Amino acid sequence: MAPVTAMAQQGPSSMPWEVSPDVAYIYGNDGKTLSYRMGTNNAKDLLKGAKKVPKGTLFFMGANGQLYMRTGPYLESDGSFKFGSGS
Repeated sequence: MAPVTAMAQQGPSSMPWEVSPDVAYIYGNDGKTLSYRMGTNNAKDLLKGAKKVPKGTLFFMGANGQLYMRTGPYLESDGSFKFGSGS
């Protein structure tokens, strides 16, 4: 499975955020984001209670610093982003 990339920030110093099968991404109780390299020893425990993210899910940070997700259309018919400028 090829990694998925997304832009983590806007501007000339934007670096793609690569979502990898061997990395855990955390949005902590304090609002900070972290990533950890995972092992396979406890993968069974990790999957308990986990849910798949539906395809077509949009994640975004609100002006209040809260992480949100939304499903449903977020692209126009021409492929442009419905809620602002694309990157």
